[in-house]
Amino acid sequence: MMVVKQIDVQNVMTKSSLPVGGYSVNPYVGCPHACKYCYASFMKRFTGHTEPWGTFLDVKNWKPITNPHRYDRQRIVIGSVTDGYNPYEEEFRRTRHLLKELQGTDAEIMICTKSDLVLRDLDLLKQFRKVTVSWSVNTLDEQFRADMDQAVSIERRLRAMKQVYDAGLRTVCFISPIFPGITDVKAIIEEVKDYADLIWLENLNLRGQFKRCIMEYIQEKYPSLFTLYDEIYNQKRLDYWKSLEAEISTYAAQQNLPYRVNDLPYGRSEKGKPVLVNYFYHEKIKRNRA
Repeated sequence: MMVVKQIDVQNVMTKSSLPVGGYSVNPYVGCPHACKYCYASFMKRFTGHTEPWGTFLDVKNWKPITNPHRYDRQRIVIGSVTDGYNPYEEEFRRTRHLLKELQGTDAEIMICTKSDLVLRDLDLLKQFRKVTVSWSVNTLDEQFRADMDQAVSIERRLRAMKQVYDAGLRTVCFISPIFPGITDVKAIIEEVKDYADLIWLENLNLRGQFKRCIMEYIQEKYPSLFTLYDEIYNQKRLDYWKSLEAEISTYAAQQNLPYRVNDLPYGRSEKGKPVLVNYFYHEKIKRNRA
């Protein structure tokens, strides 16, 4: 059962510490997607929630944004620790309200979601000069997806991605987190390459309270992979990520796909030629190679 309440906040804009920079905007606290691997569950330490992650949602009501033009040429990331298009957005419309407040500015909008509800706001998104919509997709297997989160199906995410791409907005397929031995990175790239401008790649990082949950899941559902997960997440070995990094780099070269490391290029890509951006453990890998 979801516990939903409305809260008043002074400001919804937070200076971002993310690699993409700019500002972070999270119109909600908590997220009903209840992803088993969600790093954002750490938020409970600061919000005072005792409910399990994925069972509560605070709906933020903030004071009107004064002088919205101060965000001109600033990147605004919507959904860094929640999904601004979670199912309750259909009722509360907080993300849509934010987009309306920013109309007429030269802000760069970046949306991170697992939802197709973003299609509702295409009318507003088309008014911004720079817009990116990113969907998290780490599998094409709907059963594995259902085991991991309560968001909409992969099919619905990909259909929305294509519609946004066809509407002329920049799209990203965020292959994250990559589950060793489970996520078929190349299969996902092949599936989305005709309607994704960028494809971001990020490894599964197990830490905190959800590490045990994922390890127990692997032991039960994928016992043949448990030794691999033990090597990666208990023994801290990077062999798997180094091997996958080399494999994807070679694949990109063979397919004539642009390949970047820890970069965020802007612009639309040639159809069928998305830019692959690798966000693996490069600093650790470099140190081990030295």
